[in-house]
Amino acid sequence: MSTIGAGPEALALSIILPAHNELTLLGSTVTNLLTGLDDRGLGYEIVIVENGSTDGTLQLARVLAAQVPAIRVLALEHGNYGAALATGFAAARGQVVVNFDVDYYDLSFLDAALDALAQGSCELVLASKRAPGARDRRPLVRRVLTFAFSTLLRRCVGLGVSDAHGMKAMTRTALAPVVARCELRGSLFDVEVVARAMRAGLRVRELPAVVVERRPARTSVMQRSIESGIGVLRLHRLLRGEAEGPLD
Repeated sequence: MSTIGAGPEALALSIILPAHNELTLLGSTVTNLLTGLDDRGLGYEIVIVENGSTDGTLQLARVLAAQVPAIRVLALEHGNYGAALATGFAAARGQVVVNFDVDYYDLSFLDAALDALAQGSCELVLASKRAPGARDRRPLVRRVLTFAFSTLLRRCVGLGVSDAHGMKAMTRTALAPVVARCELRGSLFDVEVVARAMRAGLRVRELPAVVVERRPARTSVMQRSIESGIGVLRLHRLLRGEAEGPLD
């Protein structure tokens, strides 16, 4: 088990949890995270970043925060996954920052990522749905889309990882200057974080992910494909010609 943040006064960990129309899952997800984090004896916070919900998600998040001091709630007016992540990353106070989704989280990944970061071998840990040992239980069409998207990123952006979307863990000192350089929002924000981290020379480690679909996907394969393609082209134009090196 990692020794990051050892000691009762240390805030070792910030969990960033974007939430958009997640009324049905938010309560159970937060309960599972609280139970698991308490068992691990880490100083932590859960930062719920509600963004543009219309179903009572914000109200539930505030009820949870009123009951549990470790929960903070931030609210954005419009639904935007990337903006929610960026807001949560900027507000994080833990030594390590981890992003989960309400429908996609894994405390086993957290354990392995904290160990990897504590060993000092990397500054960014990715949960890859395509790494050896990964178990992706989503429908076949979603797995094919992930493969196609990863291939597109590798060819258009030169991103040398097997999967840039989803759960990741970062040291906050390494994360802050990278996020400050990011310009995209929306679904490609976290991909830009990975791309800029690698271009800045940060060390990246991929861990195999276990993916279980907790609810049906909210966007069609066609819509997601179009959005991803446009996003990759925007990222390619954004990064092209930029000279990046180690961050101060």
